[in-house]
Amino acid sequence: MAKEQRIKDQTKNSGETMKSSLTSGEAVNAIVEEFIGRTGSRGEVTQVKAKVLAGRNEGRSMRRNVKGPVRVGDLITLRETEIEARRIKSNVRSKPVKPARS
Repeated sequence: MAKEQRIKDQTKNSGETMKSSLTSGEAVNAIVEEFIGRTGSRGEVTQVKAKVLAGRNEGRSMRRNVKGPVRVGDLITLRETEIEARRIKSNVRSKPVKPARS
């Protein structure tokens, strides 16, 4: 007697619905509050902290990667506001300041 095969319910739309739910809303504007640093293999991407001006996450300050020239105070358009960029890993450590001897 052969074993009975179990067939998993494979829905191809599960990944698509997740993706469409993130981008289903309209694009929202955000203002650049802080310049965090450069990232990318050649430093072509700037990581900034931006404050969302409208939409579901209005007022939320989040970390985003921006390609192209950007300054503090610039207005950027975000296609989605659910996902935040990862922190930049830095090899530079600041030394603690020793108190002055008296």
